[in-house]
Amino acid sequence: MSKQQAHAIEVVNLTKIYNNTLVAVDSVSFAAVQGEAFGFLGPNGAGKSTVVKMIVGLVAPTAGTIRILGQPIGHMETRRRVGYLPELPTFHRWLKALEFLEFHGQLYGLRGQQLRKRSLEVLATVGLSGHEKQKLGTFSKGMLQRIGLAQALLNNPDLLILDELVSGLDPVGVRDMRDLLQQLKASGMSIFLNSHQLADVEALCDRVAIINHGHILKVGAPSQLFEGVITLEVRVSQVSPELLRRLSLVAVNVQQKEQAPCTLLVKVQKEEQAADVADVIHSCDVRLYNLAPQRQSLEQLFLDTIDATRQ
Repeated sequence: MSKQQAHAIEVVNLTKIYNNTLVAVDSVSFAAVQGEAFGFLGPNGAGKSTVVKMIVGLVAPTAGTIRILGQPIGHMETRRRVGYLPELPTFHRWLKALEFLEFHGQLYGLRGQQLRKRSLEVLATVGLSGHEKQKLGTFSKGMLQRIGLAQALLNNPDLLILDELVSGLDPVGVRDMRDLLQQLKASGMSIFLNSHQLADVEALCDRVAIINHGHILKVGAPSQLFEGVITLEVRVSQVSPELLRRLSLVAVNVQQKEQAPCTLLVKVQKEEQAADVADVIHSCDVRLYNLAPQRQSLEQLFLDTIDATRQ
């Protein structure tokens, strides 16, 4: 396997059963490639947090295998190359920010001036310069998220695992974290992001996995997962029964918008069929004012995928 194809995380038939009865994760398999940002999505109770905890070694799997950066999860040298920020981190609230980072830096083997320099660097990276002497107990929730990310970056990891990074951040903070993660990915760092912020996942992640009821439902690049029926929003001068009839011959489905009677939602199999829709409209002596494909958002894909499992 080439370096470009090497796996940051490889999970094969991962299963977790609690008390011999509750199946939290059932034969889950996926792989995140080194250098990519991989999004992990699912509703509450889907099993995603259990998967993350098994990946970082906090929960033992019932069955299956996990490899991190090509090594088993118990490989200590490899674990030093991983940074992790849990969703609800518990910090030493009596420590000052710089003290907190220097404490964790020692766990990575950093010492002396190297440790002080790196601690100041990551504080600046997450936007906390000037707060070195402030106690964590006085930090806002958003500041705690930032200091948590600083801790996860102390060892300049090859793999960064984030669990709901932007919870507690205001819109400016969310934008700053998104920009920072883009920079980290551009530097070659692998990122595994478990998040409910679908817009951030869509903007950052090269591929995503959707999990529900302990099963992986979809894995792939967002653009690939969007393949399927395409909705065209069509605005015309008038809508007649003949126009609707003829459009139905080239489209999967045709609907009029209730609030805009002269606007149609025309579903087709391929985007190239937009030309066929335009031809039908012109052949019915109807003026075409606008025809635009509606791109499905990752949020809508996620909701549609989850809803399909409930039917």
